[in-house]
Amino acid sequence: MTRILTLIAVAAGAACTAFAPGALAKLPAPTESQQAKAAETRARAAWSDKVSAYQLCRAQDKIAAHYLADRKAHGQQAREPVQTAACADPGPFVAPVPAIASTAGAPAAGAVQSPAKAP
Repeated sequence: MTRILTLIAVAAGAACTAFAPGALAKLPAPTESQQAKAAETRARAAWSDKVSAYQLCRAQDKIAAHYLADRKAHGQQAREPVQTAACADPGPFVAPVPAIASTAGAPAAGAVQSPAKAP
């Protein structure tokens, strides 16, 4: 029994050693289109969070108004609601404009231009 467990442990160690370099390999740098797609995804997620917060705010206001109206209809005392910031509608989603850096015709960063010497 001990031999089998030892063999299994050795085989598992060998398998981990064989496949470890593949797991540790670096991924290539993302292309500009992939970066733009990621930026749009982040912007859309942020907008979605704002929409969710707006919908939650509207629902809370509706529930609070219903609660106060119900209390007054039954002749019960209700504290005045605390004034909070108004719900801010985020509006429709607008995709971010990618910043295109034009370097055509411009010298490379760090390049030194020296005047040409006359013979």
